[in-house]
Amino acid sequence: MAETQKQYITPEMKAKLEGELQALIDNRPVIAAEINERREEGDLKENAGYDAAREQQDQAEARIKQISEVLANSTTERGELAEGVAHTGSVVHVYYNGDENDKETFLIGTRAAATGNKDLETYSEQSPLGAAVLGAQEGDTREYTAPNGNTITVTIVSAAPYDSEKAATPRASN
Repeated sequence: MAETQKQYITPEMKAKLEGELQALIDNRPVIAAEINERREEGDLKENAGYDAAREQQDQAEARIKQISEVLANSTTERGELAEGVAHTGSVVHVYYNGDENDKETFLIGTRAAATGNKDLETYSEQSPLGAAVLGAQEGDTREYTAPNGNTITVTIVSAAPYDSEKAATPRASN
C-alpha cells in the first residue's frame, strides 16, 4: 500500500487545531447531558430543544472527525527547503503582470496550514498560483490561468522557509 504524502501545516495551526479538537472532545459530556435533559421532556417528535442538541452533537462530531483527519494527514516537518526556491512550506513574495506595485506575500500549503496571520494568505500547491510557482527561484517569472480564464504572469521576488516571526514581512525591494 502506498503511503500518502502528508501536507504541511504551520506549528501555530497545528497547536490551534489540537486546542480546538481538545475543546470539542471536552465538551462531549455537556452535549450528551443536554440531549438527555431534552429527551426527558417527553415527545421527541416535537421537541425543538432535543433536535437542536442532536444537531449540535452532529456538528461537533463532524468537526472532530475533520480536525482529526487534518492532523493525521499533516506534518510540521518540511525537510530541506532551499532559500530562494518556492516549495510547500515556503513564504513567497511575488508581483503580478510585470507590475512591481502589484505585490503579494503568501504561504504555499493547504488551507489547514493557514497561520491565523490575516496578512499572510495561503495557497495550496494544487491551486493555479501555487502550482505555477512551485519550484520557481527568485527572479523567475511563471504564467498560470486564473479561474476566470485570464492568463496571469507572476514574478518571484523572494521565497524562504516559513518562519512565524518573519512570515508576513516582505523583503525590501532593491
